[in-house]
Amino acid sequence: MARLLDVSIWPDNCLDNMFRNWDHRLVKKGQIMAQKKTILRALAGETLPTPPIWMMRQAGRYLPEYRATREQAGDFLKLCYNPELAAEVTLQPIRRYGFDAAILFADILLLPQALGADLWFVTGEGPRLSTITTPEELGRLKPVEDIHETLNPVYETVKILSQELPKETTLIGFAGAPWTVATYMIAGQGTPDQGPAHALKAANRPLFEGIMHRLTEGTIAYLSKQIEAGAECVKLFDSWAGSLQGDDFTEFSIKPMQRITAALKEKHPGIPVIAFPRGAGTKYAGVHAATGADCVAVDDGVDAAWVADHVQKDGCVQGNLASSHMVTGGQGLVDETRRICDALSGGAHIFNLGHGITPEADPANVQLMIDTVRGG
Repeated sequence: MARLLDVSIWPDNCLDNMFRNWDHRLVKKGQIMAQKKTILRALAGETLPTPPIWMMRQAGRYLPEYRATREQAGDFLKLCYNPELAAEVTLQPIRRYGFDAAILFADILLLPQALGADLWFVTGEGPRLSTITTPEELGRLKPVEDIHETLNPVYETVKILSQELPKETTLIGFAGAPWTVATYMIAGQGTPDQGPAHALKAANRPLFEGIMHRLTEGTIAYLSKQIEAGAECVKLFDSWAGSLQGDDFTEFSIKPMQRITAALKEKHPGIPVIAFPRGAGTKYAGVHAATGADCVAVDDGVDAAWVADHVQKDGCVQGNLASSHMVTGGQGLVDETRRICDALSGGAHIFNLGHGITPEADPANVQLMIDTVRGG
């Protein structure tokens, strides 16, 4: 049997050169057993002395440089489909803060648009889509293999980022999970309780399942292309999973994520997947095993100590500072950040917010959070 190399006595420059092309190897405890990039090491299950950190919506309206670039693009969708500008806004928080990961700048509703739904944004109100509520409307959607013509600019953005990001920064691709995307497609917009999707699910189960199937297969194809373009891990955002009750949570949040994760790992062995069934509460326990995800992101509705006992025991966790601290700042931010880091220090942990940062956030508070996580 080949012996593992002890690299603890090698010069740093030698290690740097070796690891530059070793993103999918393992280095742990001085051995070649974990990826050098800290996010990938955590996703592989390694407990690190300082958790790596990134932030949902880290490229966004709280940053003045983002607002300037969006104005340059003309509108939100034009920004999403302009590879150079989308890469620029993805890079902005990396330049400013040195996060350990960059997440592709895009939107979860680009997939339904690629499938043939009309998509537009109303200033101050959010997205609007043409609805899919009848078998005829579902039948008019494009087949999955036709989505890439629309989404090619997104893949170009990933290619640019894979070349321009610092070598220590992980590139995360993403998509909305099928249930969450379906709620927008059925209602034509965001809703407070996802009522239209629940109503269709109850009134016409076969039609609802047809929508979910199309989205599930489309998500596999979409994320696979992101991985081929250079994404090093992917995240599934099921932002409205918490409104699914009883068996529906398993059927329409967990099972589609499991299908997507299994398909991606079959096609791209070793690709890490982060699952985020937001609002799951105590149902976060067991999500690793049920979905096959390498990491479960948790929102701030669950306590970090509970997460350590019930979720982290199964693998890497991500979270879970309340995004309101990015507005209020101060000692409360410092204390809560330290509490979360302490609670989750016994296992693999990626520090993040429990949901996306809001436009009202103070950029200085982001720096305070990062300094606190990193021991400043």
